[in-house]
Amino acid sequence: MKVIKILALKANPTNTAALRLDKEVREIKAVLDQATYRDRFEFISEGAVRVEDLSRAMLKHKPDIVHFSGHGAGENGLVLENDAGAMQLVSTEALSQLFKWGRATTKCVVLNACYSKVQAEAIHQNIDCVIGMNKAVNDQAAIQFAVKFYQALMDGEGFQSAYDYACTALALLANKDASTPELLNRTEGADPLKIITAPEAQQSQVAEPAQPHAQQSQTVGNVTMSGSGNFANALQAGGDISLNQSSQQASSNPDLQAALAALAKLKQDVTAADTLSTFAKRQTGSTIDTIQEELQKPKPDKSFVNEAVDALKQGLSGVVTLAEPVTEVAGLLAKAWVGLL
Repeated sequence: MKVIKILALKANPTNTAALRLDKEVREIKAVLDQATYRDRFEFISEGAVRVEDLSRAMLKHKPDIVHFSGHGAGENGLVLENDAGAMQLVSTEALSQLFKWGRATTKCVVLNACYSKVQAEAIHQNIDCVIGMNKAVNDQAAIQFAVKFYQALMDGEGFQSAYDYACTALALLANKDASTPELLNRTEGADPLKIITAPEAQQSQVAEPAQPHAQQSQTVGNVTMSGSGNFANALQAGGDISLNQSSQQASSNPDLQAALAALAKLKQDVTAADTLSTFAKRQTGSTIDTIQEELQKPKPDKSFVNEAVDALKQGLSGVVTLAEPVTEVAGLLAKAWVGLL
């Protein structure tokens, strides 16, 4: 089994603004500890990186992913350290040459530094997947992006999906830096790291689908409950039990009916939208499903639904054709709560 090496390089010279680089590394390590494929990754961190340390680290570790955290100087290069701990620049041309040499093993480079898009474009000549920042980026936003990117990657997502996930996470928080990271990618939907191995893929293909149990129902008072399998066992285990009372409640509340219909229409529009990435479509569709499921319960959690609708608003705020229907859903729900509570 191949272990994927992530080489994290940190540089925060004494004569530059202080960054919370240790926090970034600590949070990425925490994500790795909880990741689905944590045994497939090795995280290596080196701090106070000098120009001469770059080639040495690449030669020693032969990383699959190189992650740089620090300051960027745009056209002038990336900011590293000298022997005294002060600022020393490494040029864009030199970085391009380094990754040309390391392209046999390195599949992805993440430049988590301000104005690093210039270097990303140069490195992308030899490395298929490179992320750089198109302007100055807030320290906290940079940390959040990195953590979410590796969280998705370590759970088996490809580079494009992990990038989409991280940017969406920032957008959901209404972070102004959600569009600051830019991905240059030639791998498209492929998984260059091959995190999911062939035996696992074959196993998932031949897995037999679970046979559905016969539907059963039982009346308790004035409420009829239906579920699969043994009813008593399902009730004790908190199984999948639907209550006809919820459908009766929805039919008696026209505003709730209208909200559910608007959510169904919104999901169709999201699926057809050309402006959303595949990951954003899946995440938005999942949020809509969650809202619909909650609204069909006998006593929906108002706070939970409102939070989910707010998340939809934030995630779709940049798409006018989708943002307006979300506002409509929020208005219908505000009226529906009167009849539900």
